[in-house]
Amino acid sequence: MSRRTVAVPDDLTAITTDATPGGAGSDVEPIWDAVTRFYRTGLQPAISLCLRQHGQIILDRAIGHARGNGPDDAPGTPRVLATPDTPFCIFSASKAVTAILMHHLDDQGKIHIDDRVAEYIPEFAAHGKADTTIRHMLTHRAGIPSLGPPHNDVENLLHWDKVVRLLCEAKPATRPGRKLAYHAITGGFVLGEIVRRVTGRTIRDYLHDEVLGPLGFEGMNYGWPAERLHEVAVNHHTGPTVPWPLSLIVERALSVPWTDAVNISNDPRYLSSIVPAGNIVATAREVARFYELLLNHGELDGTRVFDRRTIRRAVNESSYLELDLTLVLPVRYGLGVMLGSDRVSPFGPRTPRAFGHLGFIQIITWADPDRHLAGALLTSGKPWLGPDLGALWRVLATINRVCEGRPKAVAVPRAVA
Repeated sequence: MSRRTVAVPDDLTAITTDATPGGAGSDVEPIWDAVTRFYRTGLQPAISLCLRQHGQIILDRAIGHARGNGPDDAPGTPRVLATPDTPFCIFSASKAVTAILMHHLDDQGKIHIDDRVAEYIPEFAAHGKADTTIRHMLTHRAGIPSLGPPHNDVENLLHWDKVVRLLCEAKPATRPGRKLAYHAITGGFVLGEIVRRVTGRTIRDYLHDEVLGPLGFEGMNYGWPAERLHEVAVNHHTGPTVPWPLSLIVERALSVPWTDAVNISNDPRYLSSIVPAGNIVATAREVARFYELLLNHGELDGTRVFDRRTIRRAVNESSYLELDLTLVLPVRYGLGVMLGSDRVSPFGPRTPRAFGHLGFIQIITWADPDRHLAGALLTSGKPWLGPDLGALWRVLATINRVCEGRPKAVAVPRAVA
């Protein structure tokens, strides 16, 4: 085991906080047992899990430390417990939220998913990108998966117009629409700029005005208030160093080396800016509630914010376990969300209709219509590979097994088709 691990006490009760309304039932305790085994790998400083089933929270619990127990923290560093109220950066899981906003704009008639990007950002047509569509952006087929050096510095994230200009000037690596290659950061800026040009608002304001405000969310937006950054869980590079040549694949996917990506994620400039593909900050409870909204066809607590077709369009399959040339993995995509399957699924086994998105690197946000389940598993450890992968899979498998057999507590609308 690498020395880049966190201190794990024998007794975990002192570092566990439960906020499940009325307390968690004994039937879900096998899920938490799997989470504690995941934590005992020593590669996750903090884990927060919230599960909603049939419209009710069945588990809302956190374990570990939001700060002060990372492998690079000096001895004696004050430790701050992670609780279900601790916000995490959810990284690429932000993409699913951004995608839903684009589908919402489509339903309002302000854009159409198959429109060319250049219809809204004329200068984007440069260097052979005139036929690139919004669909290409949502499905990672736009041909501009990354901006390499020297344009991948965090300082650029502070200057929205500069990033948009660089993307407009970029030459596609492949013909738009032809190849599947994960766009870690780039696509989000293009989509966010479309939002700005058609609504006159930043994507942050648009998300708040159209979704978060009407539903009474306290957080879950792009970035976090600068004066409250001390509340956000600190991310840590844990586990072994990424070996060559895998490090080249990682750097191509993230635009920067692994350790640099972790460091950037803790940078106040990153955490307080707007990065539509990668910096929504939220609690697990808020993320699970958002996916409950999607399970209910765009309506939550009597308030409708999305048309039913918004979610149907987002989960429409665009690729079936096709090899992603950036991730070098087979992935099943919808239009801006990742899709599950019976076996090869980011949401665990037997999840053919599940949808959601992963975040760097073991953050999982999803909805499973077959179980009427909405969940968020948020983590602050960033190991590239280790024994935690098997432990994480067991967490997901246990969630699916336990929730598959749980009876409905209340009547709810039919799940997303």
